Amino acid sequence: MTGFSAKESRWPRAILFDLDGTLIDSAPDLCASVNDLLAQDALPPLSPDAVRGMIGHGVRKLVERAYAFSGRPVAGEALDDATDRMMEIYGGQLTRHTTLMPGAMEMVVAYHMAGVKIGVVTNKPEAFTREILGHFGLLALVDVVVGGDTGPLRKPAPDMLEHALLQVGVSPLHALMVGDSPADTDAARAAGVASVAVRGGYTTVPADALGADRVISTLMELPAAIEAFKAAV
Repeated sequence: MTGFSAKESRWPRAILFDLDGTLIDSAPDLCASVNDLLAQDALPPLSPDAVRGMIGHGVRKLVERAYAFSGRPVAGEALDDATDRMMEIYGGQLTRHTTLMPGAMEMVVAYHMAGVKIGVVTNKPEAFTREILGHFGLLALVDVVVGGDTGPLRKPAPDMLEHALLQVGVSPLHALMVGDSPADTDAARAAGVASVAVRGGYTTVPADALGADRVISTLMELPAAIEAFKAAV
């Protein structure tokens, strides 16, 4: 377990949430956008389940995986071009079918009201992230947004988490990362931040096998997980 200090009643002082598969179910819009992109190149559509397994390392990686799965791998300038087209397509339908994950609104509101610093750390582009959070009324409750193009090295490197915590003035020992994929738990471990994995997200690795400090089925179980952290110290 990560070496954190959870004895105090104010722990955690910051909660960093992943976005896709943790706070929002963006797979429907991402799948539709991927299929619109593939159609431009006369490639057949992919199933929602196939696309869900490709989400998690940013738009470029999603595009790369989609073309490889379709039997027409792209790299270099061809990948750059496809990524640019995907950004334009997806940017026009960020919230058409995207919904909040169960408990997302309740937990962000509750911990914001309790004075906990709220961060969103995602490999999705920052502008897209802010637009989505604004659409759902969450942006005003979030203290820091770190996207895949914000600057720091992307998850699973620790840099994005470290950058977010620096912005809100909270040490890793007093922070918690909540996510659904290996990128989240690996980044948390590398940053010395405690982690919670949420089942039902976008990963080919079961949540219970991610190596998180705690695993929950929905975000509504987050308060119980936090209490369990405190009890274990």
